[in-house]
Amino acid sequence: MQRSKGQSLTYEEKRSIITLKSYFDRNKKEFGSKDTSVQMVSDALEVGLGTVNKIMSAYNKDPKSIDDIPQPRGRPSHAIDTSQQEITRSYIRSANMEGLHITLETIRDYLKEKSSNRSDESDELFHVSTLARTLDRWGFEFGKGTRTQHLKEKDYIIAARHRYLRKMKNNRINNSDENTIRPEIYLDETYVNKNHSNDFVWYSSEDGPWIQKPTGKGERLIIINAITKNGWVNNAKLVFKSTRKTGDYHGQMNGELFQKWFRDKLIPNIPENSNIILDNASYHNVLSESSPPIPQSSKARIYDWLLLNKVPCNPDCLKAELIEILNKFTVSPIYIIDEIAQQFGHKIIRTPPYHPELQPIEICWGVLKNEVARNCNFTMENLLIQLEYAFEKVTKETCSKIIKKVRQVEDAFWKGDQIIDEKNEDLSGN
Repeated sequence: MQRSKGQSLTYEEKRSIITLKSYFDRNKKEFGSKDTSVQMVSDALEVGLGTVNKIMSAYNKDPKSIDDIPQPRGRPSHAIDTSQQEITRSYIRSANMEGLHITLETIRDYLKEKSSNRSDESDELFHVSTLARTLDRWGFEFGKGTRTQHLKEKDYIIAARHRYLRKMKNNRINNSDENTIRPEIYLDETYVNKNHSNDFVWYSSEDGPWIQKPTGKGERLIIINAITKNGWVNNAKLVFKSTRKTGDYHGQMNGELFQKWFRDKLIPNIPENSNIILDNASYHNVLSESSPPIPQSSKARIYDWLLLNKVPCNPDCLKAELIEILNKFTVSPIYIIDEIAQQFGHKIIRTPPYHPELQPIEICWGVLKNEVARNCNFTMENLLIQLEYAFEKVTKETCSKIIKKVRQVEDAFWKGDQIIDEKNEDLSGN
């Protein structure tokens, strides 16, 4: 019974383990072995000792357990990818502005129509319960208005976006899309696997496709870099091999690594008095020792800060009580990366949550990965070579056009938010 690592046992394999264990229990003396029946089953079927023990333990507790269908690992196939986030937000905002009634079903149907790479035959691709959880995670809510119910973005998302857009507009010279008061630097991280390739090729209908792709995604490289309207920031690129083959690349990043790259490779290579635009990844937002605590801080840190600021609280307060007291104060956290930037005369600006369409370097990553996919031969050596060529595909002209397009998206958000705000005010009648 040879199996791939991590593969679930079938009903027949479970039954074989149970049957053989029972046989060895009855006839162990005839084999003259000092090993246990479990060890003998493990050796005979080439199955791990722990797996045999687990199957037998479950069977002894409930003989029907071998009939259970194993649940697949990882994200279900009908989960909604983050790539759908931008078109979902645009669709909901347009419907809100037009005063149209919108439901989970209409959003699901719209996404299925737009997703040309997914089959329309299965309703499970965009199940409404999955869609509801995703919309909540992306900052939307279903609320009752004055005259009707409608799906809209949560207030904190709208407020964060408008604060961000105000900062970006204030940095433009005479509201120009081309010229800014302070240089703008966009930074981000991504990853690419050695098996990252295009799935579609031309082939003879008689022969079928000859390309045999390796199973799995393979080893991966993690990439950090930054762009301006003039292209990649010189000497800021950092590429390193991940120690993990699965999971999100964020698991390989941490505050210390990011801060070192930020100080040693980014700061020396950008213009003076720059605005540095980044997202809200946790390693971008490591608190400074001088920062007020946040609700995610430890109970001890919140309690000590309240005492230091002479805020009454009892030593036996639960953390939930301390957070309740903390939330009454409008204090902004101080992040280490902001202190480093300020030390060199720069300013950090964070994009609002769940808005990759406002970060132009995201499109640059797409250009880079597409180029890598076109020239993949499934080796790490080739990936490193092709990655260098792919970086060259993102030119000054590329970045300038992308940033100009993102400025148009910013303007659309700014105007759209104001229109929706005015309509909501008219509906409230106050």
